[in-house]
Amino acid sequence: MVDRTDDRHDLDPGSGGVSRRGFLGSVVPAAVGVAVAKDALGEPQKAAPPAEVPAAEPSKLTLVVNGRTHKVLVEPRDTLLMVLREKLGLTGTKPGCERGECGACTVLIDGLTVNSCLYLAIRAQGKKITTIEGLAEEDQLHPIQQAFIENGGIQCGYCTPGFVMAAVGLLLANPHPSDDQINQALVGNICRCTGYVNIRKAVHAAVQKGGESS
Repeated sequence: MVDRTDDRHDLDPGSGGVSRRGFLGSVVPAAVGVAVAKDALGEPQKAAPPAEVPAAEPSKLTLVVNGRTHKVLVEPRDTLLMVLREKLGLTGTKPGCERGECGACTVLIDGLTVNSCLYLAIRAQGKKITTIEGLAEEDQLHPIQQAFIENGGIQCGYCTPGFVMAAVGLLLANPHPSDDQINQALVGNICRCTGYVNIRKAVHAAVQKGGESS
């Protein structure tokens, strides 16, 4: 026969007949459950310090720009626009929106028009890059440059290099473009002086004179 005397002595007079042993048996699992729930709900905890990411090493590049070979040291994030202007001193290529929307930074890479603000310099390794400085031959302006002067295609001049390079790229691909093709080639370039009429007129004039690059 089991003696329950000890259990009776453990009764708490104000507990409605629950023993201290029974009370502890119910409270402890409940406390454990609350702790587990807090953890599951993602209560703030002390975060571990972030791991340090080693900086990428600069790369040595060989860039062929306007027929000349340049050795440059660039960071992986450097754009071609930045390298042309800050490392090679070719400031004819202009920064504008730096989001590929205004066309002020247009250059040619292997004969194709590119927004140099979006083009990483490391991608240009071994490719033929042409900027506005590389169009004229000694004192002879490129036909597109000459046409812009003769037809008033220049106002403040900031956007002009981008328009000229876009037009040169068009005529390299298609020496005899239609009006629609000219408009399409220039649609990515913005002129804030609202000089579009004379810009298009200049390109048309260069086409009529056979303005493709020699």
